[in-house]
Amino acid sequence: MSRVLPAGSPVAVRRKFSRLALAVAMVLAAGTAAAQQVGTDNVPPPQDTPYVGTLALHVDASDTAQGIFRVHETIPVKAGALTLLYPQWIPGDHSPTGPIAMLAGLTLTANGKPLAWTRDKYNVYAFHLDVPADVASIDATFQYLSGRTDSEGFEITDRMMDMEWSKVSLYPAGYFSRGITVAPSVTLPHGWQLGTALETASQSGDTVTFKPVTFNNLVDSPIYAGQYFKRVDLNPGGETPVHLDIVADAPKYLEMTPEQLKAHRALVTQAVTLFGSHHYDHYDFLFSLSDQLGGNGTEHHQSSENGLGADYFTGWDDGAPDRDLLPHEYTHSWNGKFRRPADLWTPNFNVPMGDSLLWVYEGQTQYWGFVLTARSGMWTSQQFHDALAMVAANYDRNREGFQWRTLEDTTNDPTAARRSGLPYRSWQMSEEYYSGGQMMWLEVDAKLRALTHDHKSLDDFAHAFFGVDNGSYVTKTYTFDDVVATLNGVAAYDWASFLHARVDALNPPLENGIAATGWKLVYTDQESAFEKQYNSRPQSPRHLFNFAWSIGLTMNDHGEVNDVRWDGPAFKAGVSTGATLVAVNGQNYSSDVLKSAITAAKNSSTPIQLLLKYQGGYRTVSVDYHGGLQYPHLVRVDGTPDYLDEIITPRK
Repeated sequence: MSRVLPAGSPVAVRRKFSRLALAVAMVLAAGTAAAQQVGTDNVPPPQDTPYVGTLALHVDASDTAQGIFRVHETIPVKAGALTLLYPQWIPGDHSPTGPIAMLAGLTLTANGKPLAWTRDKYNVYAFHLDVPADVASIDATFQYLSGRTDSEGFEITDRMMDMEWSKVSLYPAGYFSRGITVAPSVTLPHGWQLGTALETASQSGDTVTFKPVTFNNLVDSPIYAGQYFKRVDLNPGGETPVHLDIVADAPKYLEMTPEQLKAHRALVTQAVTLFGSHHYDHYDFLFSLSDQLGGNGTEHHQSSENGLGADYFTGWDDGAPDRDLLPHEYTHSWNGKFRRPADLWTPNFNVPMGDSLLWVYEGQTQYWGFVLTARSGMWTSQQFHDALAMVAANYDRNREGFQWRTLEDTTNDPTAARRSGLPYRSWQMSEEYYSGGQMMWLEVDAKLRALTHDHKSLDDFAHAFFGVDNGSYVTKTYTFDDVVATLNGVAAYDWASFLHARVDALNPPLENGIAATGWKLVYTDQESAFEKQYNSRPQSPRHLFNFAWSIGLTMNDHGEVNDVRWDGPAFKAGVSTGATLVAVNGQNYSSDVLKSAITAAKNSSTPIQLLLKYQGGYRTVSVDYHGGLQYPHLVRVDGTPDYLDEIITPRK
């Protein structure tokens, strides 16, 4: 999933999910018999047997005006009861996000005659039908209505699209997804080009037919396509192709400078050097540069979905906070796709996933995403330090939620919170396994270096854990004990206790990593250049940090408060999320006015007066804060080893 800086959550998505459907699916996963009981669905459990034939799937994706994907499937069948499933648990989302409500117009036919279907009483993702005795295949047609949600951009525009096969397909229940073979094809808008990990079999006009592939690999191979398309070779001369497939709002956004190209090529070199292997036949960074198409960051084994603003290249000097996206998603080819937690592997896309080890899957990926961004030259050393300072400050000033929740408990957040906005995030917490996990792995790296007198590091763990079986892309699962064993293979230590104290205990010492690498966190009244860029870019309203470190408020450009630090100065004054800041000390609100008020209060005993609009009324609160502006930075601790700069030194 998408990297996040620094709060620990990918791009926001808002969808609804039936708790009853989840409970039913969990029963299915446990292998409970399908006897008809109250609250139990009638879906055959998956079996590891091949399906009866090859499923043909065609998607007409040419409707850029209305965003409607028109689907036709020909499904080989046997006579008798059949259940078709719409994918529910989507890899990389870590939760049941399959947008079943966007499926419409479902029609089933056999030999040209309509077939009746019924939706399962307790599982809205399942459709039941009876196949007549003389029928060898059925045809299914439906539409996926991509539209737009409150928090996402479009999935298709008049210039580009992001098409995920899980949203435009039904598949037969009762089988492992790897046992179902699919022959996929797509019709694109006229003249568009595409990028995908799928291999093309043929093309006729605007219709591309791909080579048959198993259903699990199909879902793992989305398509980015567009009118303005460019493919860039990131591994020239290498045995294994790696491409950057770019679609953009206009041709000018496709252009890279020689320095930018060098940095993106160095990303591939540094990643393969780190892990000592690759687990793909070829790899495609699918990359949209658009102010209309939805932003994205989703991992796949031989590709990744990446979506940022149109000016990624043209606004390079002001866009550092976005540049760890590609390194994060690329790392997932090793960590998350090839090596995967055992409880996150499922036989099909309608069996619930377990998220207990996301602090490895996402936490260590967040760690390597930062490191590889620096090692490749996509960040300067200073940008890396400033980015890490923001993460460290989040767990220095915004860690109240760890008083009642553990880091591991936050692995339940993708399902519990569904990545929706939270009213008091610092108390509720939100997927802290990302950035909290990152801080823990920083400490692990420092500990390995200290134990071995700087001869071994987390690089050695990455090589031993993710670099095995070079060339294989068959998923290799792992458990907590496997992680501990590999760490002990690098340097003997009580790693089980070390991890437990940080993963499943309250108030984990996540601040230790900075100190252990020879640096310390300090605050000044000046933002780093990196934080200025971070706060000025368009982004999810959950992840602004304008005044989090001082008065304890985050808000958008319009003064709308999206988070109040629990027990912080603004919270104690009675400020609520959802309020709009109208005036500060009698002056119309602006970011500069609030900054001036915070600065002036440092040498005064007078509280800061905030006029708030909330629920149709106005009220004034007094914030008794006199600490001045506070922005995080890292500074060296004299006389200690500088592991942090060693960590980001490019490898040869």
